[in-house]
Amino acid sequence: MTAETHDLAVVGAGIVGLAVARAAALPPDEGGLGARVVVLEKEDRVAAHQTGHNSGVLHSGIYYKPGSAKALNCRRGKALMEAFCAEHGVAYELCGKVIVATDEDEVPRMMNIFERGQQNGVACEVVGKERLAELEPHANGVQAIHVPESGIVDYVGVCERLAEQVRERDGEVRFGAEVQRLEERPGGVRIETRAGDVHARAAVNCGGLHSDRVLTRSGAKRPARIVPFRGEYFDLVPSARSLCRNLIYPVPDPAFPFLGVHFTRAVNGTVECGPNAVLAFAREGYRKRDVNPRDLFDALTYPGFLKLAARHWRMGSGEMWRSVSKRAFVRALQKLVPEISVDALERAPAGVRAQALGRDGALVDDFFFEDSARIVHVLNAPSPAATASLAIAESVVERVRPRLEA
Repeated sequence: MTAETHDLAVVGAGIVGLAVARAAALPPDEGGLGARVVVLEKEDRVAAHQTGHNSGVLHSGIYYKPGSAKALNCRRGKALMEAFCAEHGVAYELCGKVIVATDEDEVPRMMNIFERGQQNGVACEVVGKERLAELEPHANGVQAIHVPESGIVDYVGVCERLAEQVRERDGEVRFGAEVQRLEERPGGVRIETRAGDVHARAAVNCGGLHSDRVLTRSGAKRPARIVPFRGEYFDLVPSARSLCRNLIYPVPDPAFPFLGVHFTRAVNGTVECGPNAVLAFAREGYRKRDVNPRDLFDALTYPGFLKLAARHWRMGSGEMWRSVSKRAFVRALQKLVPEISVDALERAPAGVRAQALGRDGALVDDFFFEDSARIVHVLNAPSPAATASLAIAESVVERVRPRLEA
């Protein structure tokens, strides 16, 4: 059977993959490539994994190292996302956020974050107890950073609209099309999928939780490995939702890549609490009982993970304890909102974060890309990738451009 031919094939219909596909399909006078695009998604819907399981926060860019890809793409991506949602009727709100120092020992770390925010151009201010009580009456803190431009957004709704725009420009989003092999040839890429073969002049790998494996299916070696971390959440019961007005975050530990348990109001009015961060026993391990022997073996035999676990065993033990003990989870939340009780929480769906990890045990902190002759691989796109997705797409399109113009 003759393979279908497209200008660009994008692997993965999460928010980054769809943003790339839409950006490439835009006409050149709008910054795109005017490309005929096909998106290859192994599931039966868009946003089935990381995008559909995140907390829906529109990040400001306050945490990230100035000049890093995360900082630059988050700032631009946030502006693009706000404009996109406003234009296409996707629910979003700039509700504001507080990053709370619960004791004096946390204040120096909080001020370091504030300085980063200033360097990154984030609108933010340091507030005392009185102002914090006005913003979040139930939050406990000695000082806080108020970030009024942080927000919340319906990322699944964004993905649905991005997919519509791809189709409107003669593109296709193909479901049930798990990629099994990518073969680079002169002038293009042949892609074998469970839904048939596709030929494209170039390809972009936005495989998220499986991005490193998609890379190996092109014959390349993994420069880093994806290790899946499950983030477990609770929702506040309706009678307790008044304990959080908007977004309440702790001061994060700079030695660990996660932001700590926090409170997030969603666009639908619910309030999410969490996440912790534990090793998932499957790359799509949203439940504790989900075990994939191949995925687990891949993680536990990887030198990088063993070194990471040895370095952070104490913190990891705490995360695992909060996974099995609701009361321990509640105690962590009570640092921020003391009135929280066990009865105020009900179990919510978990998410799984794809974290790239080097063989030396160092977490790949920034967005990470790997290019070959005809393929651009997006190998690390954790938070704030959803916020930054439209900006990431611009940079990926520029990487693809010479491959389509050649």
